[in-house]
Amino acid sequence: MSIVVVTGSGGLIGSEAVRFFANQGLDVIGVDNDMRRYFFGDNASTAWNQEVLSKSVKNYMHVSADIRDADEMGVLFKKYGNEIKAVVHAAAQPSHDWAAQEPFTDFSVNATGTLTLLEMCRQHCPDTVFLHLSTNKVYGDTPNHLPLIERDTRWELDLSHAYAEHGIDESMSVDNSTHSIFGASKLSGDILVQEYGRYFGLKTAVFRGGCLTGPAHSGAKLHGFLSYLAKCAVHGDAYTVFGYKGKQVRDNIHSYDLVNALWHFFKAPRVGEIYNMGGSRFSNCSMLEAIEICEKHTNRPFIWEYRDDNRIGDHIWWISDVRKFQLHFPEWQYKYSINDIILEICDSVPSRGV
Repeated sequence: MSIVVVTGSGGLIGSEAVRFFANQGLDVIGVDNDMRRYFFGDNASTAWNQEVLSKSVKNYMHVSADIRDADEMGVLFKKYGNEIKAVVHAAAQPSHDWAAQEPFTDFSVNATGTLTLLEMCRQHCPDTVFLHLSTNKVYGDTPNHLPLIERDTRWELDLSHAYAEHGIDESMSVDNSTHSIFGASKLSGDILVQEYGRYFGLKTAVFRGGCLTGPAHSGAKLHGFLSYLAKCAVHGDAYTVFGYKGKQVRDNIHSYDLVNALWHFFKAPRVGEIYNMGGSRFSNCSMLEAIEICEKHTNRPFIWEYRDDNRIGDHIWWISDVRKFQLHFPEWQYKYSINDIILEICDSVPSRGV
């Protein structure tokens, strides 16, 4: 038996990974206790997605467990041992604002939970491939010190800068910046994944995501901006833009494109790798541009308000340079553009009833 363990299996990347790896013929065990509902409320619950997976994916088994619980994780990993060929670690507390409210919980999920899973792999399945979903927030607010130029609908990087053509690569420093509590906890997990590769020799990879998105995202006010924005557009709810004149730029990668990248690494794993992984120059938009796309698709004005105070540690401009990953895995390529992504999310909202 060949098993993939997916943490956060009811979430955006987790559920995409469940389907993708199951379609490749592997058995999938999903670990998810719907903490997203605790973080962001009933409307952000992933229970609906978990139910869909259980009904539609035949080679899938769900385990409602907490990744921080070493005893629970020990039972799972000891039972299946070397049959576990990969771990897709997508479970996380993902919000800047929420982390500041409960820093102990945030750190225990993002750092201690990651350590628990790594240690389970080292003890019970050391030959597994550990695929970790990190974040560009590990760089803190360093990107905000880049030479930016204001355009009509977005901030852009000065064309003379080395990052202008392809985006920000993995050489950017993680030091001397404001990360937010969330960024600090994710950086801790990020470094642990690197060390379990470099120190213990596990086949680990860190994927530092830009905006990860898609129709399976349970977007909420505090996290999942594109999903939540599309939900507001479809339902006619008011949306709040925080700071930077609404011209802040995000690169957005569809969950399928990201999980396809995980699959490529799984097939030819390396040790202790780090990849910036987002929409790059292929798929990106500002807040104002995303609103315009939603208005065109719904054929009605988007209701929104603006607040001048930006979120602490929030990026003004982020576009990922994915060339390192493309160099290692040249067969991987994007499928979804920014327009494809937004239209698909908008079209999926009514069927979910949330």
